[in-house]
Amino acid sequence: MEEAGTNPSSLLLRHLSGDWGDLSPEDKEENELSLREGFRILSAYTLPTGQKIWLISEADRSVTTFIRPVDY
Repeated sequence: MEEAGTNPSSLLLRHLSGDWGDLSPEDKEENELSLREGFRILSAYTLPTGQKIWLISEADRSVTTFIRPVDY
């Protein structure tokens, strides 16, 4: 993210505000269900370098992880 000039906090704020980024309509709908039912939440963003990054919040909301899809 440093190489891309992207502040991790800005992505976290998008994720927390319900801006799920580059997800399909079906995945966005799944996130809305996850909010109501307490499941994991996924956001996907494309950095200016073209690299993808995912943010995954665990069901109990205790942890949100930043991870590249290739590392998942």
